[in-house]
Amino acid sequence: MTKIKICGITNKIDAMNASKLGVDMLGFVFYKKSKRYIEPLTAEDIINELSPSIGKVGVFVDEVEKNVIKIAEDTDLDTLQFHGNETPEYCSSFRYKYKVIKAFRLKTKKDLKRINDYTVDFYLLDTYKRDSIGGTGETFDWKILMDFEILKPIILSGGLNPENIARAVKELSPYGVDVSTGVETAPGKKDLTLMKKFVENVRKMD
Repeated sequence: MTKIKICGITNKIDAMNASKLGVDMLGFVFYKKSKRYIEPLTAEDIINELSPSIGKVGVFVDEVEKNVIKIAEDTDLDTLQFHGNETPEYCSSFRYKYKVIKAFRLKTKKDLKRINDYTVDFYLLDTYKRDSIGGTGETFDWKILMDFEILKPIILSGGLNPENIARAVKELSPYGVDVSTGVETAPGKKDLTLMKKFVENVRKMD
């Protein structure tokens, strides 16, 4: 069954709504330049209310290692997602305690070359946009993934929404899917109807 991650959670209502829909993971962005940034104390308060069965993913961008560890421990994360220019060595250094997702922003097939250098648990494939780290609301050309062997399970991201998610799951059969902008009314403000439709359309394909 396709895993569903809803990213950019900023408040308890959205977290609880997503949880009731049966999603597998919630993402909390600890990158201060993001429109979906959340204070660690706020994230901790939300995470304390979540079921142990839901994955708690912290999203970081080129963060100092000790800061990542402190936030992860304080908020009780189980998964770390690195969305910047982190090296393979940096990413793998956290696997003693956490699951690790390395995000890659893709534009052309050439961007796939370095993916398999990373010994992590999952690869998240997102859309490249020069002025944005993530949450672009835009898809990349899925055809660039054809005939390329990716060694770890992939989580598909980038411009997914209730309208295109069924096609994405059918064509790519990813381990998981990640949505943020596609279920929002504004950055960091999720819409229950859109989240419900997104989850339903993924489950129909399962």
